[in-house]
Amino acid sequence: MAGTSQTDQLTPLVEARQVWKFFGSIAVLRGVDLTLRPGEVHALLGGNGAGKSTLMKMIAGLYRLDRGELLVGGEDASAMTPVTARQAGIHLVPQEPMLFPSLTVEENVLMHVPGNRAELRARLETMITEIGAGMTLSTQAGQLEVADQQMVEILRGLIRDARILILDEPTSALTPREVGKLFGRIRALTAQGVGIFFISHKLGEIREIADIVSILRDGQVVLAGPPKSFTDAEIVSAMTHVEGRANFTLGHAVAPAQRGPERLRVEGLAGEGFADVTFSLHGGEILGLAGVVGSGRTELAETIYGIRPAARGRILVDGKPLAGHGPRQSLDAGLVYLPEDRQVSGLFVNAPLVWNASALVLHRGQEWLPLAKERADFAEQIKLLGIVCASGDQPVRTLSGGNQQKVLLAKCLAAGPRVLILDEPTRGVDVAVRADIYRLIDRLAGQGLAILLISSDHEEIERLSHRVVVMNHGYPGGELEGADININAIARLSFGVGTEMDAAQ
Repeated sequence: MAGTSQTDQLTPLVEARQVWKFFGSIAVLRGVDLTLRPGEVHALLGGNGAGKSTLMKMIAGLYRLDRGELLVGGEDASAMTPVTARQAGIHLVPQEPMLFPSLTVEENVLMHVPGNRAELRARLETMITEIGAGMTLSTQAGQLEVADQQMVEILRGLIRDARILILDEPTSALTPREVGKLFGRIRALTAQGVGIFFISHKLGEIREIADIVSILRDGQVVLAGPPKSFTDAEIVSAMTHVEGRANFTLGHAVAPAQRGPERLRVEGLAGEGFADVTFSLHGGEILGLAGVVGSGRTELAETIYGIRPAARGRILVDGKPLAGHGPRQSLDAGLVYLPEDRQVSGLFVNAPLVWNASALVLHRGQEWLPLAKERADFAEQIKLLGIVCASGDQPVRTLSGGNQQKVLLAKCLAAGPRVLILDEPTRGVDVAVRADIYRLIDRLAGQGLAILLISSDHEEIERLSHRVVVMNHGYPGGELEGADININAIARLSFGVGTEMDAAQ
């Protein structure tokens, strides 16, 4: 930071030396060595359950180490608590925003921050302007999109002059433009001597922003150094201990040899946040729905599913209109929706896995399912999706983020969809789980399922989609198909620029 002495610059902000952490008899961290220096972005990669979040929670004072040493600013921090961590300038930005939905942005960010309120408010307004976040101080947190909720969590740390910022999947719900703005802010902070731990599963982002990357597997650091020192294949192999898992990023979706029957038709649909949307979706087809956050993608999906009312237009499933419908009528028609926020809208996190996986089946008028069938069905889903769990009776919250997402997919597939709407299906999952989900989506389409794919990741849209509809400020901004689907074309249509530049190049 400005005014930091040369001696302080030479002292690492954080040092973990042969750190071990046990939960019961299970070693979650096993002899981890890690260093964060002033002005450095240290990226952490690893599969779900590799120990990344446990390590960061230990640095933030939420967990205590069982063996080894933890130093913060050269001082022993083995007995760190959340209070002493905050006093040391450590701020953890969680992957899932933890805001008070009925309070304003100002109230959420400035809660318990000492100082002159007017000066703090002015400073916060400046930060919001610099980051380019789409909010005001008086906006209620519960009314914000997930991306802006993430920004509020980051602002909580920035307003407290954090010297050590821990960002856990900060870009999982951000558009490329928002990621660019966040990275600009990160660079400004590191120029002032702030050190940042950056947890991400996106290799491109890590190569762009990180100075050092450490890869964890089974609670150990198995690879560490500058990102440019390793190929993507080496990084993925270190994470998974399986050669060639990076190949899922290559190639594009191959159009089905013969499209199936029309499963979904949307005609002139309008609702909260969007208007004049028309498209069709056939069996065996993956239709990408792209656009920046706030472009109306999720509102459109929720209206099609019946969570939100339509202002006008028609929705037809297998040629039959859905009028004034709700989720139950959609499920009866074979239309299933996977929401973007698995913890808030998708799963019952304190309920058993097997109960979650069968939750959508109960809409069919059954008050209960035979336990043996319920368990047998879940056992099949475990095989199909590769869910890693000890038992179907354990609560969802005990699983890693990637396995939680797989349980949510199991829940949707158990309903027997003919049309499946996937809203950010790979948000907050690691590279290996992302590959598994990509293969599953390809396989489901190959089996004749009609899939509407919503994603902020343009590479994901390019990789998986046969056709793409791009939303711009609530209206369809254009449609791409086949070889015309590329990241530049998607981005330009998202911002209303068009593809003339592509044609000229």
